[in-house]
Amino acid sequence: MNIVRIRFIEGPNIFTYRPILLARLDLGPYTGKESIDIPGFGERLLHHFPGLRQHHCAKGRPGGFIERLEDGTYFGHICEHVAIEIGHLAGIPANYGKTVYAGRPGLYDVAIECASYPAQRRALEAALDVVTSLAEGRHPGNLDALIREIARLYEDDRLGPSTQAIVDACRRRNIPVRRLQASFLELGYGVHRKRIEATLTDRTSCVAADIASDKALTKHLLEEAGLAVPPGGVATDEDEAVLLWRHLGGPAVVKPLDARQGQGVSLRLESDAEVRAAFREANRYAPEVIVEAYVPGENVRVLVVEGRAVAASVREPAYVEGDGVHTVRELVDLVNRDPRRGEGHEKPLTKIAIDEIARQVLLRQGMSPESVPQAGERVALRESANLSTGGEARDVTDVLHPSYLRIAERAAEAVGLDVCGVDLVVPSLTAPADTGGWAVIEVNACPGIRMHEHPSSGSPRRAAEAIVESLFPAGSDGRIPIVSITGTNGKTTTARLVAHGFALAGKTVGLTTTGGVYIGGECVLKGDTTGPRSARLVLSNPRVEVAVLETARGGIVRGGLAYDVADVGVITNLSLDHVGQDGLESIDDIAFVKALVGECVRDDGAVVLNADDPRVLALAPRFRAPLVLVSQVPENPHVARHVQAGGMAVVISDGVLYEWQGGAQRPILAVEQIPLCLGGLARFHVENAALAAAAMRAAGLPVSTVAKALATFSPEQNAGRLEMYVLPNGARVVLDYGHNPAGFREVGRWLQALACRRRVGVVGVPGDRANHVVEEAGRALAPWFDEFIVKEDADLRGRAPGEIARLLSSSILRACPDKKVAVILDEREATHIAARGLGPEDIACVFYERLTPLKEALEELGARPWHKVVAEAAGERLAML
Repeated sequence: MNIVRIRFIEGPNIFTYRPILLARLDLGPYTGKESIDIPGFGERLLHHFPGLRQHHCAKGRPGGFIERLEDGTYFGHICEHVAIEIGHLAGIPANYGKTVYAGRPGLYDVAIECASYPAQRRALEAALDVVTSLAEGRHPGNLDALIREIARLYEDDRLGPSTQAIVDACRRRNIPVRRLQASFLELGYGVHRKRIEATLTDRTSCVAADIASDKALTKHLLEEAGLAVPPGGVATDEDEAVLLWRHLGGPAVVKPLDARQGQGVSLRLESDAEVRAAFREANRYAPEVIVEAYVPGENVRVLVVEGRAVAASVREPAYVEGDGVHTVRELVDLVNRDPRRGEGHEKPLTKIAIDEIARQVLLRQGMSPESVPQAGERVALRESANLSTGGEARDVTDVLHPSYLRIAERAAEAVGLDVCGVDLVVPSLTAPADTGGWAVIEVNACPGIRMHEHPSSGSPRRAAEAIVESLFPAGSDGRIPIVSITGTNGKTTTARLVAHGFALAGKTVGLTTTGGVYIGGECVLKGDTTGPRSARLVLSNPRVEVAVLETARGGIVRGGLAYDVADVGVITNLSLDHVGQDGLESIDDIAFVKALVGECVRDDGAVVLNADDPRVLALAPRFRAPLVLVSQVPENPHVARHVQAGGMAVVISDGVLYEWQGGAQRPILAVEQIPLCLGGLARFHVENAALAAAAMRAAGLPVSTVAKALATFSPEQNAGRLEMYVLPNGARVVLDYGHNPAGFREVGRWLQALACRRRVGVVGVPGDRANHVVEEAGRALAPWFDEFIVKEDADLRGRAPGEIARLLSSSILRACPDKKVAVILDEREATHIAARGLGPEDIACVFYERLTPLKEALEELGARPWHKVVAEAAGERLAML
């Protein structure tokens, strides 16, 4: 068994609304075999993984998986459950799993809820090895070591407590959160987008952060601001450090000039030897070292956010308490077993390390790591009180005298940080600052907030919420309106119309389509951009005020959605297309995929459905959000019932788009006033216009703006959709992106309404369509054209050259044996030949793969856009008058 491919899907997907790991497995020699086919396999599996007895599986109750195992189940399914169980044993919170057939025997897609991709991937890899070993009767190896390895991967990948607290605060506020990497997060969408790294925000001044990292410069600015700081200086060698200490005339502190998290800090140094040793330790972290006077008192950290002190903690240095039995080293090991302690910042408390500084602190107490303290004796391992070196924190926000909170605010102001931790030493927590004896020790950029969120004692403070409030004030959820559009045909046109409406409303629109990604009307990425990566480009752009996302099947299947919920979801129609791809075997499968767009609409949003398409309408029970129905049939009974129940609909009646709601029929615009609809002849564009109108209204645009959008959206703004050119002899060439049976029929009906002598179709079907879809496309094309040139896409999508053309041309000839059908595989050559053979009253329609080369070919033949020819003719008539 092996993993063919594997990926992480972070957004809602066809399996679950949560992030998943999706892997394709090839069962190899285990293809077709079931658990009961290998004697003793089930017993060996449960011996090593007894927790599998609690797995529900499809039965929905504990023991469900065991029933499947005992009745016989395939090995892909077994690997899924073993991977989940290994994850459980490693502490990974994931319960959901699904295994589905992937198109041929032995090939399966396994989806597993994914809290950590590196750890979950390793768990799946391990599951395949373990299951194979047990199936072959071999021992699976050191499972304890494997579990520890995966647990470490999970811990390394998890967000630290400070960052996780901000994520949790955002989720309580319904603010979108996306992890970029490590502690880098993106919060909100579009114009509200913010980026942070732990507590460093994109509002944090780079200059201020640089100042804070230079302790000497920070002290200088604090002094200039009238704040007390310990006297001292900067040393570059041991001798200089000793001279500074002697000049101070009392206990000293030695620390790196620009280190953080308590690294290399030594306190209460009272001899040349101690200062020299401390310098060497600090010098490991920075070439320059601060030597300053030691200030006795309580060590207080104050968190300041946007100029306001929001939390305060007293920090106590790392220590152990003797029991008269264990050595200091053993006591440290016992303390470090506290589940709240972890490596670095991964947990609320940090494990204590016995390093050179700890040895020096022990030495001053007449001890070593091997000493055995008396029962109740408190043994210090640090004198600096950083949590990063194993210290603990006690909340004193309500105890600390307000004067010290004000001093912390002044210190943050002096350095210029929006979020900072100010370290003070105060003689008394409750006495006012004017009694003296206090000092500002440091000002820290990107301060840890775990001491405030998870104090060792005292009340937890919602420090993260204060930071989130500074980024998203007044209860903002950081969201922008999102309109997501899916379906078989009409997605691009509908999306362009909706984007045009919001642009008229003065909004900067981010638009994804099969023709590229647009920000404020500017194409920033060319290509077929209808997947989650393109959507994320839009949602991450800080100029975007509204996102209009064409959301295609392929992107949904392979990458899920780029957002959690949209404000409006649109399903245009459902017809035969893409069957045979990505495990989709029927229109019902396609409907299941596209329904995700409607499912992921906020409860107070709207799902716009084409009520004239029974398959679309059948999806309605799956959606929580209110429905808006669209119909070109005023007598549609579904629409009538929906409106009677208080729902909204957009209906075309007597050539006018109406909004029906609450007993009122409000006109929007006459169809003949919508240029895109070509006087109502292009019925599929009438449908697109109605769907777009419904989406715009559901998104909150006024009727006047919707009407203006429909009236001012010209056909030339809809590149590649019924785009017409006129040749010098008067013949016309139409370029259209139709590529499935339904699309071909609609374009064919429109062409029949145009007066002409002869209709020539330059036709093709993408190579990844199933044979029966290609044959249905031929039958759909056959009635509408007098002659055919069958071409192929440059991207054959796995087909042999000429294979699709043979299938399509044969299907056309079977339907209409008397029609002329030629095969010219190259799309540009086929178009060129078709255009050159047209008479003055002929029309050719090219269903293209690549638009730009065909436009260039037509320009070489002297073709001009139809709308320009019409405009010039109208101008000439006016001039004659």
